[in-house]
Amino acid sequence: MSDENAAKLKIAAVADLHVKEHGEQSHKALFSEISLAANVLVIAGDLTDLGKPKEAELLAADLRNCTVPVIAVLGNHDYESGCVDEISAILADAGVKLLNGNTVEIDGVGFVGVKGFAGGFGRHMLGSFGEPAIKAMVAESVEESMRLENAMRQVRAARSMVVLHYAPIPETVEGEPPEIFPFLGSSRLAETIDRFKVDAVVHGHAHRGIYEGHTPRGAPVFNVAADVEKPTGKPYALLEI
Repeated sequence: MSDENAAKLKIAAVADLHVKEHGEQSHKALFSEISLAANVLVIAGDLTDLGKPKEAELLAADLRNCTVPVIAVLGNHDYESGCVDEISAILADAGVKLLNGNTVEIDGVGFVGVKGFAGGFGRHMLGSFGEPAIKAMVAESVEESMRLENAMRQVRAARSMVVLHYAPIPETVEGEPPEIFPFLGSSRLAETIDRFKVDAVVHGHAHRGIYEGHTPRGAPVFNVAADVEKPTGKPYALLEI
């Protein structure tokens, strides 16, 4: 079957679940609903609220209600308590395919993911100049972009989705205070994405942002943070690739 005639993959994408250790909110019903609506669930970071293993355990328990493959990247909140390795192990044991500079292929679609990082957009992007702290911040942003590029080069599928937590473009963070734009993402991510053929990009992090935008070369970008209004009217977006 040619790629043009291949069946489209239905992907549910959400971000910023912020699961708390006291379990105030269950996502069991959400994951059951997604399992009926989509072929794959993508979670674009901030799976936990404070990066605690207990939070990851609660999410893993809720994910038992999800009967489709789950792909995710971590977000900044998942790093808060310094338990990334433990959180990652808990989620991996639950069957979550965590992306951090690697790829996963499902039904002819390559999923590529990194957390991404801050740095700002366009001509306001932070440069590597001045204090060591500033240079370290820029170096982290560049490293995430390089990790994404290396992963993109591993994709063999004709169709692909990039999964990020931080935004690659400013359009989808509109609605957030302009003062914090530099902390919501980086154009370096979009520069990397635009070197490849990409069918869709999803991210979170900007809870007050808007749903849809495009990279400078036209790759569609979707802010799937749970609080962002989407065409589905649900916390998750439904995309077909």
